[in-house]
Amino acid sequence: EFAMGSSTENSAYKKTRNPWNLNKVPGGSSGGSAVAVAADTAFYTLGSDTGGSIRQPAAFCGVVGMKPTYGLVSRYGLVAFASSLDQIGPFTKDVEDCALVLNAIVGHDAKDSTSLNLGKIDYTQNLKQGVKGLKIGVAKEFFGEGLQPEVRKSLEEAIAIYKTLGAEIVDVSFQHLDYALSAYYMISSAEASSNLARYDGIRYGFRAEEYSDLVDLYKKTRSQGFGDEVKRRIMLGTYALSSGYYDAYYKKAMQVRTIIKADFDQVFGGCDVLLTPTAPTTAFGIGEKTSNPLEMYLTDIYTVPVNIAGIPGVSIPCGLDNNGMPIGMQLLGPILSEETLLKAAWAFEQESGLTNLKAPLGTEV
Repeated sequence: EFAMGSSTENSAYKKTRNPWNLNKVPGGSSGGSAVAVAADTAFYTLGSDTGGSIRQPAAFCGVVGMKPTYGLVSRYGLVAFASSLDQIGPFTKDVEDCALVLNAIVGHDAKDSTSLNLGKIDYTQNLKQGVKGLKIGVAKEFFGEGLQPEVRKSLEEAIAIYKTLGAEIVDVSFQHLDYALSAYYMISSAEASSNLARYDGIRYGFRAEEYSDLVDLYKKTRSQGFGDEVKRRIMLGTYALSSGYYDAYYKKAMQVRTIIKADFDQVFGGCDVLLTPTAPTTAFGIGEKTSNPLEMYLTDIYTVPVNIAGIPGVSIPCGLDNNGMPIGMQLLGPILSEETLLKAAWAFEQESGLTNLKAPLGTEV
């Protein structure tokens, strides 16, 4: 609902199931888009990525998912969750399809004030040039406590493959990454509180059927029309923006955002691409984390820093865990480095053979 949550269990309609195991979540919030591609019901789909909502479900469902540089794809027509973080991107079965879809959706839009005007770019042009001499950074902060052993093993195998392809693996480090998740939830909740204020039952959207006066209409419409997760974030965001707390929470989170962006700039001074896990674990069970929102939020720990910095990232399959569930690898780059990321992703995909993975229960979803 309103693109919130990491499991697609908060939908206003029905829960979405993972086509690799129907008892597992597909990730979120764009889990439905990921499932449609994984289940072979669509050649490609689009998702919205505010803190990992394309990349994390792509990892859970064994498909390719890309979050482009902020502003590269128009957000006109998207229902805004957090305007300074949201970005549209594609889900596809392989990296070449991802490049083709990007060719179609990237471009300036006068109706989106954040849209970049770069002219025509062909993301397939340099796709197959290889990664010889490419500097791939590995940061210990992304490989710490809580990382599922099979995920760690698959990432180590991926690093070995890149070495055989001629890439240079370099150790890099972040100073302030621990603060990214807290800053993200403060910023995104504050912006969601502002963006979703328009859903008041007056102009459009859901309206409560019975009410006594205008204030009662507002209360009942927003009480009945928003689910628990949306209410939780609106309340958190409204509190953070309220008089007396703005400086302590929202303003401080925005200052942390600037510091984290500087961290990425420093890291990319020593490498071309950063290799990380997409998520700390493979897909978890439906209902497993719904009673603990904080535990759910931690599933985004490797994806939210990317949105805070506004940089591009792509998740590609890099293996399966012991239960046969897909594992995702995330490749990150500096602003407007989509061509380099896709080139690195394509080289790994071809060498590993992990392309066009078949979800065993695709036809049953």
